[in-house]
Amino acid sequence: MQISAIICTHNRDNYLGAAIDSLLGQDFPGEFEVIVVDNGSSDRTREVTEERANDPRLKYVFEPILGLSVARNTGAKTAKAEIIAYLDDDAVASPGWLRVLYDAYQNNHQLAIAGGKVTLLWPPNIEPPKWLSPGLAGNLGAYDLGDSVVYIDQPGLTPRGLNYSIRRQFLTEIGGFDPQLGRVGKNLLSNEELQMTELALKKGWQVAYLPAALVAHNVAPERINRSWFLNRGWWQGISECYREQLAGKAGVAQFGRGGERFVRGLYKTVQYSVNDPAQSFDNLVYTYGQIGYLNAVIQGILFKK
Repeated sequence: MQISAIICTHNRDNYLGAAIDSLLGQDFPGEFEVIVVDNGSSDRTREVTEERANDPRLKYVFEPILGLSVARNTGAKTAKAEIIAYLDDDAVASPGWLRVLYDAYQNNHQLAIAGGKVTLLWPPNIEPPKWLSPGLAGNLGAYDLGDSVVYIDQPGLTPRGLNYSIRRQFLTEIGGFDPQLGRVGKNLLSNEELQMTELALKKGWQVAYLPAALVAHNVAPERINRSWFLNRGWWQGISECYREQLAGKAGVAQFGRGGERFVRGLYKTVQYSVNDPAQSFDNLVYTYGQIGYLNAVIQGILFKK
C-alpha cells in the first residue's frame, strides 16, 4: 500500500458520496486505499459508504468518541500506508491529488506535511457576498499560495486540514494529532494543523504547499452569513489560547497579548468601515476572536488545576 486516503466525517451524508467518489476515481497508478472514519454520525453516513462497498479499496470505520483529531488518529491507525492523506467530507479531490502528494514524499524524504490549493464551490445561484474579504474566505477553506511549490517556514501559512497529508513516521514521532485541538461536534476549535507545522519545523522536517494537489471545497449555505464568521472568529481565539497553553505560554502575559490585538483590531474595524466594508468586517471578526481568546485565558487561570 503506497498511500492511504482518509475521510473523517460527522453528519455530512449530503456531501460525503462525492468526496468518496473523487478518491475512488483517482488516476493514481499504484496501490491506495480509501478509509471513511464515521465520527459518531446519526445520518446516512454508513449507508452512503456501503453503497460503494463493492470497491475493495474502500473501508468503513466507526469512531464513537467525538472529535476531528480523535477521528484522524483512528484513521491513521487503520491505514496501511506510510503516507496518509486527509480529505474533508465536504470536499472533492482533483483526479491527480494522490499522485501529486505521493510523488512529493518520494522525492523529498525530509517532507513531513504537504497540502495543496483549495478553491471554493458555492451553492447554486449564490454568489460570494460583498462583505466577504479574501482573508475571511480562508475560513471557508480557500487556500492559494500561488502556482509554484512553496516550502512553509511560517506556521500561519500551513496547509488547510481539508487538503492535508502527513508522513506516518512524523505522526508517530509526535504521538498523533492532539485531541485538545480540532473540531469536536459543533464547536469550531482549530489550530491543530498550525501546531503540527510548528512541531515539524522545530524537529527539522519540511512542510510544503503543492499547488497541483488541488481540492474544491463546498461552501455550506448556513455559513454564508456574518454570524457564522463571528462564531468562527470566537473559536479561533479560543484555539489560539489553548495552543499557547499547550506550548507552556499560558498565564497573565496572555492578557497583554490579547488586549493589544483587541485594540488593534477594533481600530482597524473603524478605519476601514467607510472605504472597505469587507476589510472592516474582517477586522471585526478578528476583534471578536480576541474576546474569545481573553475569555479562554480567564477560564484557564480560574480553573487551572
